[in-house]
Amino acid sequence: MQRYFIPTDQFGDSEVVITGEDARHIARVMRGKPKDQVIVSDGISREAVVELVLVDPLEVTAVIIETMDMSQEAWLQVTVAQSLPKGDKMELVIQKCTEIGATAFVPFLSERTIVQYDERKEDKRVTRWRKIAKEAAEQAHRSKVPDIEFSHSWKQLLQTFESYDLVLLCYEKEEGRQLRDVLQPFVENMDRSRTYRMLIAVGPEGGLTEKEVQQAETSGALSIGLGRRILRTETAAMAALTCMLYETGEMGGV
Repeated sequence: MQRYFIPTDQFGDSEVVITGEDARHIARVMRGKPKDQVIVSDGISREAVVELVLVDPLEVTAVIIETMDMSQEAWLQVTVAQSLPKGDKMELVIQKCTEIGATAFVPFLSERTIVQYDERKEDKRVTRWRKIAKEAAEQAHRSKVPDIEFSHSWKQLLQTFESYDLVLLCYEKEEGRQLRDVLQPFVENMDRSRTYRMLIAVGPEGGLTEKEVQQAETSGALSIGLGRRILRTETAAMAALTCMLYETGEMGGV
């Protein structure tokens, strides 16, 4: 069943109103008609199966026929901090990590970031990223759309580390501490009655400098390896996120 995220103020007690691109999608792409059913969520606290009543490309009205539990989210909240990669790789990271279960994304600039940062285009770029996250969350039947922050400097990113329970820095030169070495004892000592916030940080195409790794570790991060093979920057976050959710039982790990 197709899923759509709508603003809270379009969610009534007994009916919902769907506008904008979602209304056009229902009317023109899905060719929706009265009595068809879709799922709607406000991404905060309400989710329901609704039945279409009036279908128009500008506005779709539907009645609520069944409320649902918002149970599609991982109890482990993982933020992906990705140094801006070239081309449309950031879009791929956002799309796939949203499907896997990332809670939020923090793009950042590091010493070897190749992309030329243009602050004037930041609003437009973040708007596109959020659209991609929304569409991926709908496709994956998630209950919430991951948050995407504006790009951070390396210094700004370091200052956020203290707000997480665990910060992992993917570093291709780390030969000792591997991801599983950190995750297994962490999982064994987790209190499942509370929510944990974790962050995965991934460098750009050229990797992080030794100085940046030292700064990250001083700020509380643990540098970890992802095995003997060197992963592309857009692959590392997906691999690490999948392993984290598997080890904590979100993908059948425990």
